[in-house]
Amino acid sequence: MELLVDTPVTCLKGVGEAMAEKLARVGLENLQDVLFHLPTRYQDRTRVTPIGALRPGQDAVVVGTVAAADVVMGRRRSLLVRLQDGTGALSLRFYHFSMAQKTALARGTLVRCYGEVRPGASGLEIYHPEYRAQNADEPVAVEERLTAIYPATEGLTQQRLRSLVQQALAYLSPASLPEWLPENLRRHYRLGPLADAVRYLHQPPPDADTLQLQEGEHWTQQRLAFEELLAHQLSMQRMREQMQAQKAPPLPAPRHLPGKLLAGLGFQPTGAQRRVGAEISYDLQQSLPMLRLVQGDVGAGKTLVAAIAALQAIEAGYQVALMAPTEILAEQHFLNFSKWFAPLGIEVAWLAGKLKGKARTAALEQIAGGTPMVVGTHALFQAEVQFHNLALAIIDEQHRFGVQQRLALREKGINGQLSPHQLIMTATPIPRTLAMSAYADLDTSIIDELPPGRTPVNTVVLPDSRRADVVERVRAACLEGRQAYWVCTLIEESEELTCQAAQTTFEELQLALGELRVGLVHGRMKPAEKAAIMQQFKDAELQLLVATTVIEVGVDVPNASLMIIENPERLGLAQLHQLRGRVGRGSTASHCVLLYHAPLSQIGRERLAIMRDTSDGFIIAEKDLELRGPGEMLGTRQTGLLQFRVADLMRDNHLLPAVRDAALQLLQEHPQHVSPLLDRWLRHGQQYAQV
Repeated sequence: MELLVDTPVTCLKGVGEAMAEKLARVGLENLQDVLFHLPTRYQDRTRVTPIGALRPGQDAVVVGTVAAADVVMGRRRSLLVRLQDGTGALSLRFYHFSMAQKTALARGTLVRCYGEVRPGASGLEIYHPEYRAQNADEPVAVEERLTAIYPATEGLTQQRLRSLVQQALAYLSPASLPEWLPENLRRHYRLGPLADAVRYLHQPPPDADTLQLQEGEHWTQQRLAFEELLAHQLSMQRMREQMQAQKAPPLPAPRHLPGKLLAGLGFQPTGAQRRVGAEISYDLQQSLPMLRLVQGDVGAGKTLVAAIAALQAIEAGYQVALMAPTEILAEQHFLNFSKWFAPLGIEVAWLAGKLKGKARTAALEQIAGGTPMVVGTHALFQAEVQFHNLALAIIDEQHRFGVQQRLALREKGINGQLSPHQLIMTATPIPRTLAMSAYADLDTSIIDELPPGRTPVNTVVLPDSRRADVVERVRAACLEGRQAYWVCTLIEESEELTCQAAQTTFEELQLALGELRVGLVHGRMKPAEKAAIMQQFKDAELQLLVATTVIEVGVDVPNASLMIIENPERLGLAQLHQLRGRVGRGSTASHCVLLYHAPLSQIGRERLAIMRDTSDGFIIAEKDLELRGPGEMLGTRQTGLLQFRVADLMRDNHLLPAVRDAALQLLQEHPQHVSPLLDRWLRHGQQYAQV
C-alpha cells in the first residue's frame, strides 16, 4: 500500500492543478499533510435540541415551524423569522437576504436549522443560520459524528476541507501511516495507535468528551503531541550531534590574563559567576565545539563571564568574535571590552553595518589579520568577513539570531575546518519548560545571583490620568542630581493607538520641565545620532532621556534611578523586565512607574500586577510564557522553530521528560526511524536538522 506521505493531493476528487496550488500554499501537498491538518474545534450536529431547552452561547440543530417572516427596519434592515416547535419560540435573523428567501420561508413551512444561539431583542435568536426546508413526513437528517471545524484559509471553505479529509480518510490505515515509534516505547508511554488517533480527531463519535477535546487533553491529541515534540527533540539532538561531530580547537586553561583583568577591575566575581566561568572553561578545553547558553537576569554580570572566556581563547593565541543584535548593544560591548582589554595590551576591532568605505575596509583587514577580539552586529556573518583563526563566538541575546545563523558560524572557523566554540548569552530568562524544548541543542548555565550593591527596583502601576504627578516626580528626582528614563512605545502619532508618541512626549516634557536637559532617542535616528545622545546621557549632560524601546538591552547608566514606561500594557513581560533593568544599577533606591491607559483588559491587569509584585526574571518568564505563548516570547514566530501543529508547550510540558528519554532510546535503538519522523512533523525537517 502506498504511504500517505507519497500520495499527492491530486488523487482526490475535485483537486485539479489550481486547487493543488491553493493547498500547497498552506502546506497541504500530500494526503498525510491533509490528515495532519487537524480541526481546531467541533460542532455537535448529531441531535435536535427542543427550542425550550436552548441556552445562549450554544450551537444547536433546531427543527420548527415558521409562525411569521417579516422584514424589520432597525438600524439595519433584516428578515426576522419566528420559529416554533411546541416547546418554545426562536427568531432567525438574516441581514443579507432576498425576497425569494422571504417567500420560501412562508408561514407553516417546516425548517431544520443550525447556528449559535444568542440573546436578542425578541428573546433567543440565531443570526444567519444554516437552514433548509423539510417535508413534514421526511426524517430529520442529523450527523452521525461531531462536525470538525478546520483552521480556515483563503479560498478553502469548511465544506471543501471536510470533503478532502473525508476522501483522504479512505486511504488511512496502519500500513499507509506507519508507526515510527517502536511498540515497546508505545507500550511504556501508553500511546494508542496513530491511525486510530488521526481518524478519531477528524470524526469524533457523538459521545466524545468535547471538553477534553477542547482543552487538547484527549488521548488522541496527546498521542500526536508526544510524537510531534519527539520529532522536535530529535531534530535538536541531530543538530547537536552534527555540530559535535566537528572538531574545535582545544583551548588550555588560562594562566595570566583573567587574573590581570580582575586585578584591574578591583572587584571579585560572585560565586555564580565563578561557577559558570568554570563550566565554560572546562568546555573550552575540549576538542568538541562548546554549545553553551548562559542565562542571567538583568545585571547579573554575564559580560564579565564572557570576557574571561574570551581571554582563555586569546591567551591560547586565537581570535574571539562577539555578536550583538543591535548597534547600540554592540557598541556598548565594544566600549566595555576596549576599556577592559586596553590595559592588557589586547586590541579590539569593531564591525557594524553602518561602517562604510575606508573604515570598513580597514576593519575587514584587521579581522583577517588576526586582531584578537572582534565586536560587532550580525554584519560579522557576512561572507566577505574572513577571520584569521576564530576559536570562540560569543552571541548576545541568542533569541534574536536564528538557529540557522548560529550553524553558519562553522564556516567562519579555522580554515573552515575547526568549528568555533559557541557561548550564547541571554538576559531573557527562559523557563525550564522552554529551554528543554527550544534549546535542547545547548548546555545551559544560570548566573543566579546579582553582584553586591545592586538595589531592587520598586515598581508602581498608575493610570495615565496621574501623568502630571509623575512629571513632578521626575522633576524632583532630577533636581536631586539623579537621572531618569521616559519610555514610549511608538515613534509617531497613530490615530488608532492611544500611545503617546516619543516625539510628542519629548516636546511636551521639554515644555513642562523647562529647567531640565532632556534628550530623545528612537529607532529611526541614525546610529551616530543615537550613540551621541546616549553618550551625553551617560556623561550626565542630559538629566532625562525620552526613548522608545531601543534602550531595552545593554545600556548601563548607574546614576539613572527612575524609569517611566508609558502604555506598558502593549509590551511583553520579558520586555518590560528588560527595560526596568536599566535602573537599579547603582546604589540609590530605584523606581519604575508603569503608566497605563485605562481601561485595562483582564490580561493587562494580570501582567502589570506580576511586574509590580516580582523582580525575579524566571517567575516573570514563566508568566509571560503562560500569557503569550512560546513563539512570541522567543521571537521565533518567523523562524518556524516553535510552530507546533498539535503540541502546546504550556499544556504539554508534562510530556517533555518522557519525550527526552524516548528521543535517546530512538537514537540508540532505532536510528532508521528518525528521518521519517522528522519528515512527518517538520515539513522540511531534513534541511532544518542539516543546515
